[in-house]
Amino acid sequence: MRETRPKWRTTALGSAGMLITATLISGAVAAPASGANTHDSGRHGQDREAVGAQIAAARAAKAGIDWADCPADWGIAKPVQCGWVSVPLDYAKPNGKQIKIAVDRIGNTGTQAERQGALVYNPGGPGGSGMRFPLRVVNKNPIWANAAKAYDFVGFDPRGVGHSAPISCMDPQEFVKAPKADPVPDSEADKLAQRKMAREYADGCAERTGKAVLQQMTTPNTVRDLDVIRAALGEKKLNYLGVSYGTYIGAVYGTMYPNHVRRMVVDSVVNPSRQKIWYEANLDQDIAFEGRWKDWEDWVAANDAAFHLGTTRAAVQAKWLELRATAKKNPIGGVVGPAELIGFFQSAPYYDSSWVPVATVFSKYFAGDTQALVDAAAPDLSDTAGNISSENGNAVYTAVECTDAKWPTSWKKWDRDNTALNKNYPFMTWANAWLNLPCATWPVKQQTPVQVHTGKGLPGVLIVQSERDAATPYEGGVELHQRFKGSRLITEKDAGSHGVTSLVNPCINTRVDTYLLTGKLDKTDVTCAPHATPKP
Repeated sequence: MRETRPKWRTTALGSAGMLITATLISGAVAAPASGANTHDSGRHGQDREAVGAQIAAARAAKAGIDWADCPADWGIAKPVQCGWVSVPLDYAKPNGKQIKIAVDRIGNTGTQAERQGALVYNPGGPGGSGMRFPLRVVNKNPIWANAAKAYDFVGFDPRGVGHSAPISCMDPQEFVKAPKADPVPDSEADKLAQRKMAREYADGCAERTGKAVLQQMTTPNTVRDLDVIRAALGEKKLNYLGVSYGTYIGAVYGTMYPNHVRRMVVDSVVNPSRQKIWYEANLDQDIAFEGRWKDWEDWVAANDAAFHLGTTRAAVQAKWLELRATAKKNPIGGVVGPAELIGFFQSAPYYDSSWVPVATVFSKYFAGDTQALVDAAAPDLSDTAGNISSENGNAVYTAVECTDAKWPTSWKKWDRDNTALNKNYPFMTWANAWLNLPCATWPVKQQTPVQVHTGKGLPGVLIVQSERDAATPYEGGVELHQRFKGSRLITEKDAGSHGVTSLVNPCINTRVDTYLLTGKLDKTDVTCAPHATPKP
């Protein structure tokens, strides 16, 4: 799922996986570092990590980045350049094992006088790569043209992701194999089978990645890495754009390094409350997904002339249940069962840009074209590179969320909570539960999330949030707004796409440009009308 674009896939856990770049965020022990806010310090090891982060940043500032053409097999052509930044695996041991973080950049398109430094991007996940960010300039994306005049666009693979010391939890070809078990259990035996797979997946993470590495796969460490990247870029302060989980990285960075922030835009916000990271956040997500799924069904019904799936939400839902039941009884094409269907159809509640393509495949199926659905929803076992990337993304997602915070270990709690939710919010609930269940038997010590708050020197942060976002419900934007004093919240009303800043909405686009170019925020929060609804 590169940037905030969906990648159709299912998890290894016998259920449809949440889309990597758009799932929730996890936060580990707050560790103050160079110039960091020490409000939260006092926990064992934090001061050592803070000192280690200062040492690593000073080292990186001195070394800089040796920019060169990107390796041919990375798929990132000139004029984008690539390089590496070395960071400690464990910031408490800054002179111990180092890992290399892959970074790339394209220079600002304006004059030297217009240049305002680097704009660093993270698309979410955990597990998403930001390396395609500079291509917005190469591809002349009009939404980002003004910002590109002022900023170098910089992307990176976070620790564990892609080219940055990638981790793994299982064989990638096994990970994508289909069909998987229906995530909605019919019996206690189904639940037992899923629990066994979740436990095996957690064990596989320890075996294939190693506990020493898993222990360091946390949001605060990614934040420390981000500060080292800032130093390596030669930037005194960070300009940052974070989407989805990238907003949680921003929230924790703003807490740990408030006086290192110059400009920060966070879009589609993970709720940063300690109580929400991560178990409760995922339950909230299930409710929001159901609401946005219904929005999409209403739109499909309103466009019955194009799709012929029914003129009411109930009629469209009946078609969905019919398709699901058919796939459960006999997987379509031998490979598309209910889990694969969720893996494909969940992109509609994620992104408005998926409304037409998903409805078109849905419509074609009922018109007799089953191949379109197989092509869209089934894994491609010949795409070994893509499958490695999918498995890696899922491994990072799991490692960060499970290590960042304490999760319930009682199966009774998981069962009770998800059984209750599934009654009214059945679209994603069980699929999401099985995706996260490895956290119940996680093999390394789970941390305490950072207490996100305003630290001394934090400038005004721009928060952008759609009202009906499924992956990061609206309350997350409100929560971060309350925690970051002087921030401004732009609400896109009556809209629910995930990743708002890349959509055409002048009410939002002009404010993002103004903030990035001048630092100015509106005097009060702003409500914008929705972007244009997709047309069939």
